[in-house]
Amino acid sequence: MDRSWQPAELTEILGSWMTGPGPLYGRLAAALHDRIRSGDLAPGERLPSERALAAALAVSRATVVSAYDELRGTGAVDSRRGSGTRISVRTGPVRGADGRVPGGGATALVQRLVDGPGDMISLAVTSTGAAPQVRSALAELTAMDGLDALLADSGYHPRGLPVLRVAVAGHCTAQGLPTTPDQILITTGATQALALTAQLYVRRFSPVVVETPSWPGCLDAFLAAGARPHRVPLDEDGIRLDGLTQALPGAALLHVTPTYHNPTGILMSTARRRRIAELAARHRVPVVEDLAYDTRLTDAPDPPPVAAFAPPGADTLTIGSLTKAVWGGLRIGWLRSQNGTVERLARLKALADMGTPILDQALAARLLPRLDDIKNSRAPALRSGLTRLESRLTDRLPGWTWHRPAGGAALWTRLPGGTDAEIFAQVALRHGVEVVPGSATDPGGAHDDHIRVPFALAADRIDELVRRLAAAWGELTG
Repeated sequence: MDRSWQPAELTEILGSWMTGPGPLYGRLAAALHDRIRSGDLAPGERLPSERALAAALAVSRATVVSAYDELRGTGAVDSRRGSGTRISVRTGPVRGADGRVPGGGATALVQRLVDGPGDMISLAVTSTGAAPQVRSALAELTAMDGLDALLADSGYHPRGLPVLRVAVAGHCTAQGLPTTPDQILITTGATQALALTAQLYVRRFSPVVVETPSWPGCLDAFLAAGARPHRVPLDEDGIRLDGLTQALPGAALLHVTPTYHNPTGILMSTARRRRIAELAARHRVPVVEDLAYDTRLTDAPDPPPVAAFAPPGADTLTIGSLTKAVWGGLRIGWLRSQNGTVERLARLKALADMGTPILDQALAARLLPRLDDIKNSRAPALRSGLTRLESRLTDRLPGWTWHRPAGGAALWTRLPGGTDAEIFAQVALRHGVEVVPGSATDPGGAHDDHIRVPFALAADRIDELVRRLAAAWGELTG
């Protein structure tokens, strides 16, 4: 093969290679060998030069030279003057033999979940433990009079357990979006809702309008379906209207996160939501709004969903979830849309998994009427974490800057001096922190100096996180 790996590409698929015992060059050699065995690095492909890879990984050139030497000793790579270092054609790929998630980018974040956190502090994860109300709702579920009837049920409800669909419809109506149970599809988390939406609307090279920056995991479903993203920047109110007006004509779909945007924490104004609904309807572009990142810092009510402002006949899809607000272990999401759209999505859902687990749905049905109370009860702890993180960052990393978010669970933080966050991420790995660089959220380069720093952590964990970040920053800046 003639492919030559660029340093940034190789850095992505290596993931958290710096963790573990042994010298740094040995860890790098082992990570490269794993990628060869998995098939991500194919025979004949050329690796970056020692100097270029060392710069991308923020290590000495000697570390890369020693790693390549070790790989040559095992026959995994060959080096020839004038042609660089290539994966040996004698090395047969064994795709998936190590059980790792193939590929880089957002899949590297997925690999962190597969591997388990260990002592690494991952800035890719903002979920906390379960809300206390989960325990009481679980006790109520096991003691309820109708439990025998529930257990006697076939368990197959591709559209969702009827009692949960009623609860979700009531939740949407209370948000200002009148909804009937027939307009609800229950999904296994918001991720599946996005995947089903992409499967229904997106074809290869379909233009899909998205925000930038945007959380990479949210866009994976569209990219996997072959979408061609058209990225529109944000302002303090959400997605910019000037860029949106230019991007909408001919688009297959518009994806927005109006409530506590990830990663910026912006809360889109009511006026902006109304204008987006009007523009999308005028251009006949379906709108999918993702409300799954709904963790508030105050008890102030959120604006109505974008779909609440859509004119009759407009194609809108509203996605919600209990994962962030209640518990990451309760993989319950939903999608609200027109009856015909829900029917088509339900058929795709049935093909995918025949329905979300019924006991999880029954538990969610008991929790959903308490959702606002759960959010309000968790807000003080989130505010405390935010205040503590800001204080620690101000003390130990005074050059770092951010805007206090309206909600969510993380600070969208700018590194001083135009520092490349990808380089900082490699240094941070040596100090036990997995950083998500801004380039993963915006490939256009406008946020290359940003990282997302969660504050939904215990107080001692916040202190340790900032200590490690400060140590990594000190190493990088000398």
